[in-house]
Amino acid sequence: MQIQSCRRGDALYIYLSGELDEHSASQIRRAADEAIDAQAGVSRAVFDLAGVRFMDSTGIGFLMGRYRRLKKYGIAMYLENPDRNADKILTLSGIYALTPKQQGKV
Repeated sequence: MQIQSCRRGDALYIYLSGELDEHSASQIRRAADEAIDAQAGVSRAVFDLAGVRFMDSTGIGFLMGRYRRLKKYGIAMYLENPDRNADKILTLSGIYALTPKQQGKV
């Protein structure tokens, strides 16, 4: 799993690629939290999932943890570009009620 982040305007973009599972979660968690803490002044954070090839329940836990961290800063969280399988998992989990899905790149 790889993670990259950048700030564009008032938004933090976090790009994930690879498999988001129990083997990669702790490494990705630390990197995402560092990016969030470094950019705490943004108004929204967008997790781009276009490169995620596999996600299990650990991925949902990862996203929920980042949601809680962002909420402490008052930052809205959005999900973007999940593939069909990830979108199905995210829909079933109910996470879109908390972190809306954006269409395409902003």
